[in-house]
Amino acid sequence: MTIRRSIFALAVSAAAFLAPAALAAKDQAAAPQALPTATPTNARPALWKIADHDTTIYLFGTIHVLPQGIDWYQGPIRHAFEHSDLLMTELPDLSTGEVAAAMLKQGLLPKGETLRSLMSEEQRGKYDATLTKLGLQPAMFDHNRPWVVALLLPLVRVQQLGFDPQHGVEANLSRRAKELNRTHQGLETIDAQLGIFAALNQQEQMDYLMAVVDALPQVDGQIQAMVGSWSKGDAKGLAALLNADEDPALGEALIYNRNRNWAKWISARMKQPGTVFIAVGAGHLAGKGSVQDELSHSGYRASRVQ
Repeated sequence: MTIRRSIFALAVSAAAFLAPAALAAKDQAAAPQALPTATPTNARPALWKIADHDTTIYLFGTIHVLPQGIDWYQGPIRHAFEHSDLLMTELPDLSTGEVAAAMLKQGLLPKGETLRSLMSEEQRGKYDATLTKLGLQPAMFDHNRPWVVALLLPLVRVQQLGFDPQHGVEANLSRRAKELNRTHQGLETIDAQLGIFAALNQQEQMDYLMAVVDALPQVDGQIQAMVGSWSKGDAKGLAALLNADEDPALGEALIYNRNRNWAKWISARMKQPGTVFIAVGAGHLAGKGSVQDELSHSGYRASRVQ
Protein backbone atom coordinates (compact mmCIF):
# COMPACT_ATOMS: atom_id res chain seq x y z
CA MET A 1 0.00 0.00 0.00
CA THR A 2 1.62 3.23 -1.21
CA ILE A 3 0.45 6.07 1.01
CA ARG A 4 3.66 7.77 2.07
CA ARG A 5 2.41 11.28 1.33
CA SER A 6 -1.30 10.77 1.53
CA ILE A 7 -1.26 9.80 5.23
CA PHE A 8 -0.84 13.47 6.03
CA ALA A 9 -3.85 14.41 3.94
CA LEU A 10 -5.81 11.66 5.65
CA ALA A 11 -4.67 12.89 9.06
CA VAL A 12 -5.90 16.41 8.51
CA SER A 13 -9.09 15.10 6.93
CA ALA A 14 -9.64 12.88 9.95
CA ALA A 15 -9.68 15.97 12.13
CA ALA A 16 -13.25 16.54 11.02
CA PHE A 17 -14.49 13.54 12.96
CA LEU A 18 -11.61 12.15 15.08
CA ALA A 19 -10.65 15.36 16.88
CA PRO A 20 -12.18 14.39 20.26
CA ALA A 21 -10.32 11.08 20.35
CA ALA A 22 -7.08 12.66 19.20
CA LEU A 23 -7.35 15.43 21.78
CA ALA A 24 -7.80 12.83 24.51
CA ALA A 25 -4.73 11.00 23.28
CA LYS A 26 -2.70 14.21 23.08
CA ASP A 27 -3.64 15.11 26.65
CA GLN A 28 -2.21 11.81 27.86
CA ALA A 29 1.01 12.15 25.88
CA ALA A 30 4.29 13.54 27.02
CA ALA A 31 4.64 15.73 23.95
CA PRO A 32 7.92 15.56 22.03
CA GLN A 33 9.59 18.90 21.39
CA ALA A 34 7.68 20.65 18.63
CA LEU A 35 9.31 22.12 15.57
CA PRO A 36 9.54 25.90 15.42
CA THR A 37 6.41 27.08 13.63
CA ALA A 38 7.38 28.76 10.37
CA THR A 39 3.87 29.17 9.04
CA PRO A 40 2.77 32.52 7.60
CA THR A 41 0.39 34.70 9.60
CA ASN A 42 -1.19 36.42 6.60
CA ALA A 43 -2.65 33.76 4.32
CA ARG A 44 -4.36 33.99 0.94
CA PRO A 45 -5.66 30.47 0.23
CA ALA A 46 -7.37 29.63 -3.04
CA LEU A 47 -11.06 30.41 -3.63
CA TRP A 48 -13.16 29.65 -6.72
CA LYS A 49 -16.73 30.42 -7.76
CA ILE A 50 -19.33 29.15 -10.19
CA ALA A 51 -22.12 31.54 -11.06
CA ASP A 52 -25.07 32.10 -13.35
CA HIS A 53 -27.82 34.73 -13.39
CA ASP A 54 -29.29 33.82 -9.97
CA THR A 55 -26.92 31.31 -8.30
CA THR A 56 -23.37 31.63 -6.97
CA ILE A 57 -21.43 28.78 -5.42
CA TYR A 58 -18.02 29.38 -3.85
CA LEU A 59 -15.48 26.56 -3.53
CA PHE A 60 -12.94 26.96 -0.74
CA GLY A 61 -10.20 24.41 -0.09
CA THR A 62 -9.53 24.00 3.61
CA ILE A 63 -6.95 22.72 6.05
CA HIS A 64 -8.75 21.00 8.92
CA VAL A 65 -5.97 21.63 11.45
CA LEU A 66 -4.01 24.89 11.74
CA PRO A 67 -1.78 26.60 14.28
CA GLN A 68 -3.15 29.61 16.08
CA GLY A 69 -2.57 33.01 14.52
CA ILE A 70 -2.99 32.44 10.76
CA ASP A 71 -5.24 35.19 9.38
CA TRP A 72 -7.03 33.71 6.36
CA TYR A 73 -10.57 35.07 7.00
CA GLN A 74 -10.13 38.31 5.09
CA GLY A 75 -10.62 39.88 1.68
CA PRO A 76 -12.54 37.82 -0.92
CA ILE A 77 -13.01 34.88 1.45
CA ARG A 78 -14.66 36.98 4.12
CA HIS A 79 -16.80 38.79 1.56
CA ALA A 80 -17.91 35.53 -0.09
CA PHE A 81 -18.77 33.85 3.18
CA GLU A 82 -20.66 36.75 4.72
CA HIS A 83 -22.73 37.18 1.56
CA SER A 84 -23.66 33.49 1.38
CA ASP A 85 -26.93 31.97 2.52
CA LEU A 86 -25.66 28.47 3.23
CA LEU A 87 -22.44 26.86 4.48
CA MET A 88 -21.70 23.35 3.20
CA THR A 89 -18.81 21.37 4.67
CA GLU A 90 -17.87 17.72 4.36
CA LEU A 91 -19.76 16.98 7.58
CA PRO A 92 -22.46 18.91 9.41
CA ASP A 93 -21.71 20.44 12.80
CA LEU A 94 -21.56 17.37 15.07
CA SER A 95 -21.57 17.07 18.83
CA THR A 96 -18.91 15.08 20.67
CA GLY A 97 -21.60 12.55 21.56
CA GLU A 98 -22.55 12.03 17.91
CA VAL A 99 -18.91 11.48 16.99
CA ALA A 100 -18.43 9.03 19.86
CA ALA A 101 -21.53 7.04 18.87
CA ALA A 102 -20.33 6.73 15.27
CA MET A 103 -16.90 5.64 16.39
CA LEU A 104 -18.33 3.01 18.74
CA LYS A 105 -20.47 1.64 15.92
CA GLN A 106 -17.69 1.23 13.35
CA GLY A 107 -14.32 1.65 15.02
CA LEU A 108 -14.12 -1.02 17.74
CA LEU A 109 -12.74 -4.54 17.42
CA PRO A 110 -14.97 -7.49 18.36
CA LYS A 111 -14.99 -8.41 22.03
CA GLY A 112 -11.98 -10.55 22.89
CA GLU A 113 -9.73 -9.14 20.13
CA THR A 114 -7.03 -6.53 20.63
CA LEU A 115 -5.17 -4.52 18.04
CA ARG A 116 -1.70 -5.58 19.17
CA SER A 117 -2.67 -9.26 19.24
CA LEU A 118 -3.42 -9.01 15.52
CA MET A 119 0.15 -7.89 14.79
CA SER A 120 3.21 -9.96 14.09
CA GLU A 121 6.07 -9.64 16.57
CA GLU A 122 7.92 -7.33 14.18
CA GLN A 123 4.85 -5.15 13.61
CA ARG A 124 4.15 -4.94 17.34
CA GLY A 125 7.73 -3.88 18.05
CA LYS A 126 7.53 -1.03 15.51
CA TYR A 127 4.09 0.01 16.70
CA ASP A 128 4.99 0.00 20.40
CA ALA A 129 8.13 2.04 19.73
CA THR A 130 6.13 4.62 17.75
CA LEU A 131 3.53 5.10 20.48
CA THR A 132 6.23 5.32 23.13
CA LYS A 133 7.99 8.03 21.10
CA LEU A 134 4.70 9.93 20.94
CA GLY A 135 4.44 9.67 24.73
CA LEU A 136 1.51 7.22 24.59
CA GLN A 137 1.01 3.85 26.26
CA PRO A 138 1.34 1.07 23.63
CA ALA A 139 -1.93 -0.52 24.75
CA MET A 140 -3.88 2.74 24.56
CA PHE A 141 -5.73 1.91 21.32
CA ASP A 142 -5.95 -1.85 21.76
CA HIS A 143 -9.74 -1.93 21.37
CA ASN A 144 -9.74 0.08 18.12
CA ARG A 145 -9.68 -1.26 14.60
CA PRO A 146 -6.41 -0.62 12.73
CA TRP A 147 -7.89 2.06 10.44
CA VAL A 148 -8.88 4.21 13.42
CA VAL A 149 -5.34 4.22 14.78
CA ALA A 150 -3.89 4.83 11.32
CA LEU A 151 -5.86 8.08 11.21
CA LEU A 152 -5.24 9.05 14.81
CA LEU A 153 -1.46 8.75 15.04
CA PRO A 154 -0.56 11.50 12.51
CA LEU A 155 -3.30 13.70 13.97
CA VAL A 156 -1.93 13.26 17.50
CA ARG A 157 1.52 14.25 16.26
CA VAL A 158 0.42 17.36 14.36
CA GLN A 159 -1.51 18.49 17.43
CA GLN A 160 1.66 18.10 19.48
CA LEU A 161 3.23 20.49 16.97
CA GLY A 162 0.51 23.07 17.64
CA PHE A 163 -1.82 22.29 14.71
CA ASP A 164 -5.29 22.01 16.17
CA PRO A 165 -8.80 21.29 14.78
CA GLN A 166 -10.12 24.14 16.93
CA HIS A 167 -8.02 26.53 14.83
CA GLY A 168 -8.89 24.77 11.58
CA VAL A 169 -10.93 26.36 8.82
CA GLU A 170 -14.14 24.39 9.37
CA ALA A 171 -14.23 25.11 13.09
CA ASN A 172 -13.87 28.84 12.44
CA LEU A 173 -16.45 28.88 9.66
CA SER A 174 -18.90 26.95 11.81
CA ARG A 175 -18.55 29.46 14.63
CA ARG A 176 -18.98 32.38 12.23
CA ALA A 177 -22.04 30.76 10.62
CA LYS A 178 -23.67 30.60 14.05
CA GLU A 179 -22.87 34.27 14.67
CA LEU A 180 -24.44 35.21 11.34
CA ASN A 181 -27.36 32.82 11.83
CA ARG A 182 -26.45 30.97 8.63
CA THR A 183 -27.57 27.42 7.86
CA HIS A 184 -24.73 24.86 8.06
CA GLN A 185 -25.16 21.47 6.39
CA GLY A 186 -22.94 18.55 5.42
CA LEU A 187 -22.25 17.03 2.02
CA GLU A 188 -21.85 13.65 3.74
CA THR A 189 -22.72 11.88 6.98
CA ILE A 190 -20.16 10.74 9.52
CA ASP A 191 -21.32 7.14 9.06
CA ALA A 192 -20.54 7.38 5.34
CA GLN A 193 -17.10 8.89 5.95
CA LEU A 194 -16.12 6.32 8.55
CA GLY A 195 -17.58 3.59 6.37
CA ILE A 196 -14.93 4.23 3.71
CA PHE A 197 -12.27 3.01 6.12
CA ALA A 198 -14.40 0.40 7.86
CA ALA A 199 -15.00 -1.25 4.47
CA LEU A 200 -11.30 -2.17 4.19
CA ASN A 201 -10.62 -5.77 5.15
CA GLN A 202 -8.49 -6.48 8.18
CA GLN A 203 -5.28 -7.05 6.20
CA GLU A 204 -5.75 -3.81 4.27
CA GLN A 205 -6.35 -1.95 7.52
CA MET A 206 -3.22 -3.41 9.10
CA ASP A 207 -1.14 -2.63 6.00
CA TYR A 208 -2.44 0.92 6.17
CA LEU A 209 -1.57 1.26 9.86
CA MET A 210 1.96 -0.08 9.41
CA ALA A 211 2.53 2.22 6.41
CA VAL A 212 1.57 5.11 8.70
CA VAL A 213 3.96 3.88 11.41
CA ASP A 214 6.81 3.74 8.88
CA ALA A 215 6.04 7.18 7.42
CA LEU A 216 5.19 9.03 10.65
CA PRO A 217 8.67 10.58 11.11
CA GLN A 218 7.99 12.63 7.95
CA VAL A 219 4.84 14.26 9.31
CA ASP A 220 6.62 17.24 10.89
CA GLY A 221 7.95 18.60 7.61
CA GLN A 222 4.94 17.58 5.56
CA ILE A 223 2.37 19.46 7.64
CA GLN A 224 4.49 22.61 7.43
CA ALA A 225 4.76 22.22 3.65
CA MET A 226 1.00 21.66 3.31
CA VAL A 227 0.08 24.76 5.27
CA GLY A 228 2.70 26.79 3.41
CA SER A 229 1.29 25.84 0.00
CA TRP A 230 -2.29 26.36 1.18
CA SER A 231 -1.48 29.80 2.61
CA LYS A 232 -0.02 30.94 -0.73
CA GLY A 233 -2.98 29.59 -2.71
CA ASP A 234 -0.65 27.18 -4.51
CA ALA A 235 -3.27 24.65 -5.66
CA LYS A 236 -0.88 22.68 -7.87
CA GLY A 237 1.74 22.41 -5.15
CA LEU A 238 -0.90 21.37 -2.66
CA ALA A 239 -2.20 18.68 -5.02
CA ALA A 240 1.30 17.26 -5.30
CA LEU A 241 1.58 17.08 -1.51
CA LEU A 242 -1.90 15.78 -0.78
CA ASN A 243 -2.73 13.43 -3.62
CA ALA A 244 0.60 12.01 -4.78
CA ASP A 245 1.57 8.39 -4.09
CA GLU A 246 -1.97 7.48 -3.12
CA ASP A 247 -2.95 3.84 -3.07
CA PRO A 248 -5.34 3.54 -6.08
CA ALA A 249 -8.19 1.97 -4.12
CA LEU A 250 -7.95 4.48 -1.28
CA GLY A 251 -7.58 7.34 -3.73
CA GLU A 252 -10.77 6.33 -5.55
CA ALA A 253 -12.75 5.95 -2.30
CA LEU A 254 -11.39 8.94 -0.42
CA ILE A 255 -10.89 11.51 -3.16
CA TYR A 256 -12.21 10.87 -6.66
CA ASN A 257 -15.54 9.18 -5.97
CA ARG A 258 -16.39 11.85 -3.42
CA ASN A 259 -15.38 14.59 -5.86
CA ARG A 260 -17.79 13.16 -8.42
CA ASN A 261 -20.59 13.02 -5.86
CA TRP A 262 -19.98 16.60 -4.74
CA ALA A 263 -19.86 17.82 -8.35
CA LYS A 264 -23.28 16.22 -8.91
CA TRP A 265 -24.60 18.00 -5.81
CA ILE A 266 -23.24 21.32 -7.06
CA SER A 267 -24.70 20.83 -10.55
CA ALA A 268 -28.12 20.16 -9.02
CA ARG A 269 -27.81 23.12 -6.63
CA MET A 270 -27.01 25.48 -9.52
CA LYS A 271 -30.63 25.07 -10.59
CA GLN A 272 -31.77 26.83 -7.39
CA PRO A 273 -31.23 30.54 -6.70
CA GLY A 274 -29.02 31.72 -3.85
CA THR A 275 -25.41 31.83 -2.71
CA VAL A 276 -23.63 28.82 -1.22
CA PHE A 277 -20.19 28.64 0.38
CA ILE A 278 -18.67 25.14 0.11
CA ALA A 279 -15.60 24.40 2.24
CA VAL A 280 -13.92 21.00 1.76
CA GLY A 281 -10.42 19.64 2.15
CA ALA A 282 -8.03 21.42 -0.20
CA GLY A 283 -6.93 18.18 -1.86
CA HIS A 284 -10.40 17.85 -3.38
CA LEU A 285 -10.03 21.15 -5.27
CA ALA A 286 -6.65 20.56 -6.86
CA GLY A 287 -5.29 18.51 -9.71
CA LYS A 288 -6.80 16.03 -12.16
CA GLY A 289 -10.11 14.59 -10.96
CA SER A 290 -10.78 17.58 -8.69
CA VAL A 291 -14.29 18.86 -8.05
CA GLN A 292 -13.71 21.62 -10.60
CA ASP A 293 -12.51 19.07 -13.14
CA GLU A 294 -15.64 16.98 -12.61
CA LEU A 295 -17.87 20.06 -12.89
CA SER A 296 -16.37 20.90 -16.28
CA HIS A 297 -17.88 17.70 -17.65
CA SER A 298 -21.32 19.16 -16.86
CA GLY A 299 -20.53 22.46 -18.53
CA TYR A 300 -19.71 24.45 -15.38
CA ARG A 301 -16.47 26.42 -15.24
CA ALA A 302 -15.06 27.47 -11.88
CA SER A 303 -13.23 30.81 -11.96
CA ARG A 304 -10.48 31.69 -9.51
CA VAL A 305 -11.47 34.48 -7.11
CA GLN A 306 -8.33 34.41 -4.96
